[in-house]
Amino acid sequence: MRTLIMNVIAKRNILKAGEKFGLVAEMNRWYRDAKSANWQSMGDVRIAYASTDKVGRVLIFNIRGNQFRLITQVNFAIQTIFFKALMTHKEYDRGEWKKWT
Repeated sequence: MRTLIMNVIAKRNILKAGEKFGLVAEMNRWYRDAKSANWQSMGDVRIAYASTDKVGRVLIFNIRGNQFRLITQVNFAIQTIFFKALMTHKEYDRGEWKKWT
């Protein structure tokens, strides 16, 4: 049986968002971690990122001590994570990210 790794869509947008907030190092690290992961469930994600939340198909990662939120959409069955947004906590509180749930 072949071990799958996560397909993370799209690195360019992740790094661009990181540049906007001065989070390039953090976003690079998250991308490398996610890309090399074999996450089959939320439990697997929480081993690496304990504070991650799941709302529907959306995974919400806390970045830089919960100052920022990384919004992704995940499909564990096909091992794919789609980057949706990187936002401040204030932007997150507005709830616009819920359109992806």
